[in-house]
Amino acid sequence: MKVNYDSMSKAELKQYFLKHRGDRAALQAYLDRLNQRSLRVIANPSEPNFDQKVQAAIRERLDSQTKASLELRNKA
Repeated sequence: MKVNYDSMSKAELKQYFLKHRGDRAALQAYLDRLNQRSLRVIANPSEPNFDQKVQAAIRERLDSQTKASLELRNKA
């Protein structure tokens, strides 16, 4: 059976690879997905509210990772 990595979310693909570590195509698909991620500029260090912007971005990232993790647990 052919696995469609493109149809998986990043979190799903990661979980799939972790369960199927011998699947080189899954690893390559996951690495390709990571490399496609764009890096956004959160704030310029010279901005007066630099610290607040960085802290907000960190909280946002942690919240999204927690949500994705909970969704995966609920699917299992």
